[in-house]
Amino acid sequence: MIEKQPFGRTGHMSTRTIFGAAALGRVTQAQADGTLAVLLEYGVNHIDTAPSYGDAELRIGPWMDRYRQHFFLATKTGERTYQQAREEFHHSLERLRVDQVDLLQLHNLVDPEEWEVAMGPGGALEAAIEAREEELVRFIGVTGHGVTAPAMHKRSLERFDFDSLLLVHNYPMVQNPQYAADFEALIDLCQDRNVAVQTIKAIARGPWGDKPQTRNTWYEPLEEQADIDRAVHWVLGRPGIFLNTAGDIHVLPKVLDAASRFQAAPSEEEMKELVAKLEMTPLFV
Repeated sequence: MIEKQPFGRTGHMSTRTIFGAAALGRVTQAQADGTLAVLLEYGVNHIDTAPSYGDAELRIGPWMDRYRQHFFLATKTGERTYQQAREEFHHSLERLRVDQVDLLQLHNLVDPEEWEVAMGPGGALEAAIEAREEELVRFIGVTGHGVTAPAMHKRSLERFDFDSLLLVHNYPMVQNPQYAADFEALIDLCQDRNVAVQTIKAIARGPWGDKPQTRNTWYEPLEEQADIDRAVHWVLGRPGIFLNTAGDIHVLPKVLDAASRFQAAPSEEEMKELVAKLEMTPLFV
């Protein structure tokens, strides 16, 4: 089983490894149901999905009749205006077959112009606040990719008291001094405010480049269990943060297996060895 910890101020004890439902984007319902069995086996109790994840919300919907109370359920909106975000969120409720989700996140909010729209009058944030007032959602978060995500998240927290955030965290990315410094400043702020921190791309080896894409991930993931162990344990070695799983149902069991056996973070030397052996590179520069 995987360790649980408080998901920020929400009151929910979430497994430190959260199911990234992008893995369900292009699978059959039978494959999705097989994935549910894996999640239950490891005790995973938190799902992170989005309407942009293909058929993921449709695949999760049938689970909710029986397992809604088992999962902290999070979705997102990638829209930036009030009306579009409101419509997208209500469509998500229909696809998920629920009357309420636990967390609604403003998805990949890192572009400064989009940020001004979403966070300003008539923006997506107003739709999220309205949904919370209507008890269609309990908490509000923000997510982001790229090297500017930590700084933009800090800016978002200065504008609104978000309950959670999500961003990239893996060993190659923190070799970028600016990203590492911005990440640390953000973590300090989140700890002060008890904001939940979700991290993604733990097992990213690097971009696919010229290689054939053999997994349902836009980046090349680590494949060998020992390598996945090292990358997952490095992330989990940071107290208080969460690791969201990779977007492929076949890699998922290896990530959950690694998380279930976590005891301590690997050393700096071990991580440098892993990066050199596999020629790992950061996804964002």
